[in-house]
Amino acid sequence: MKKVLIILTTVVLLSACATHRPSNVNDLCSVLGDEDWYQAALDSQEEWGTPIHVQLAIMHQESKFNRTIRPDMEWFLGFIPVGRPSDAYGYAQALESTWETYIRSTGNWNAKRDEFDDAIHFIGWYTFNSHKKLGISKWDAKAQYLAYHDGWGGYKRGTYRNKAWLVRVADKVKRRSLEYARQYKQCRPQLDDSIRGWF
Repeated sequence: MKKVLIILTTVVLLSACATHRPSNVNDLCSVLGDEDWYQAALDSQEEWGTPIHVQLAIMHQESKFNRTIRPDMEWFLGFIPVGRPSDAYGYAQALESTWETYIRSTGNWNAKRDEFDDAIHFIGWYTFNSHKKLGISKWDAKAQYLAYHDGWGGYKRGTYRNKAWLVRVADKVKRRSLEYARQYKQCRPQLDDSIRGWF
């Protein structure tokens, strides 16, 4: 009996530590189906002012909510690895240098790129600064994504204007944001109920 209790306790603890993986990354209600993720998204929205649906649309485009994703390896002659085009990593596909700037700016010294709460906080921080530095509305998913992809300096110089492919991707992020907003309106009461016991 004692062994059974130990095994059950271990299973419960391991399942509690398991990383949430949305069953449908195109459905905001599924993405935020884990109470910890929803609370983290609310916290980021409250601190930085960027709507949840905009932040999640950017994250969807960057990683499809895959915590360990990196840019594809580049190959020479089709079989010799020559490295990755950048050191982007995690849910937000944040570059190491930008992540370090975020950590210094916020004092969030333990932040990790493969933790959802840290990654969405990073996106909130980045979009807040895009608004502050460039005047981009926090509700403008398209312009926010262009600044997110090309950096604040690149956006200011208009580098995206010579990248038709990037503008198309930013349009896709805008559409995803609008769809996420519609979905959020429908399931928000249930999501709010799921965390009501926290307060």
